Amino acid sequence: MNFPLNVYSAALAGAFIASLLSLPLWRRLCQRAGLVDDPGHRKIHETPTPLAGGFTVLTGMIVPLLIGAAALQWNFPGPKLAERLLNYGLNHRVFELGAIVLGAVGMVVLGWLDDKYELRPSIKFGGQLLIAFLVAAAKVRITLFVHSEVFSYAITILWILTVINAFNFMDNMNGLCAGLGAIGTWYFAVVAAIDGQYLVAVMALVACGALLGFLPYNFPRASAFLGDAGSHLIGYLLAVMAILPHFYTPQHPSVWAVFTPLLILAIPLGDLAWVVMLRWRLGQPFYVGDNNHLSHRLVKKGLSRQSAVLVIWLLATVLGGVALLNAF
Repeated sequence: MNFPLNVYSAALAGAFIASLLSLPLWRRLCQRAGLVDDPGHRKIHETPTPLAGGFTVLTGMIVPLLIGAAALQWNFPGPKLAERLLNYGLNHRVFELGAIVLGAVGMVVLGWLDDKYELRPSIKFGGQLLIAFLVAAAKVRITLFVHSEVFSYAITILWILTVINAFNFMDNMNGLCAGLGAIGTWYFAVVAAIDGQYLVAVMALVACGALLGFLPYNFPRASAFLGDAGSHLIGYLLAVMAILPHFYTPQHPSVWAVFTPLLILAIPLGDLAWVVMLRWRLGQPFYVGDNNHLSHRLVKKGLSRQSAVLVIWLLATVLGGVALLNAF
């Protein structure tokens, strides 16, 4: 049964437009509130830059989702097949989706507090842990063939925390984190769409569109940064998008399919593992930033910062393509 492609296109385009148009407003609000990243150590920008990315991406997601929900409620004049399938999905997953959206808002609030007040690492980690637990409690969980609720909670929370901090670490050059987020959400949308998981595909496309709408303001030159609010949100969204699709299905029974999200997110996860191990060997706290990320190492090899970002995007795109072959 084929899902109408124009609904997918509307989800992607609606989120892109909402994000693109809302950024100037959020940028002005952040400037007035003093929510800016000032020039300083390990920073190359010369003027205070608004930390508007998290609010922009969240707006780009919520606006089209609210419009879509209202259209379904009022029997939108679209394809009846799309209306029937989306309503079916909403009826079965409305509680999960509500928890996901609330978790996204929570991540932006947590990141905003860190951007504004520089929270202690223990407090920030505690906030991440609480939101991850609440999402797992809403039955957005990983099973991995182990029929144990305790295991499901533990592995899900660990996964969400890991991906959030992986993307937080990757937010070290213009466009890098948002671009990887857009690539990742695109591939999760394709995986879900091919397997007939229409609502999950729409959610992933909305996230992808919101990130693409922010990118013109962040790459190659940045008039706005993600901040912790944005990087936390992106990591959270990718963690959840990796949980929602059913990679192991009767139609695709290969056990190797469960490695699909690891391939799609291989760049941020690999970078996280590398820098944490290196900091541990050097006796440094793992949460203290440095210039040993993949992007920094490419620059040390002679690439410009923009070229380094493009190379990493290309690597992520190739690995995502391999993930699709692995899944199907």
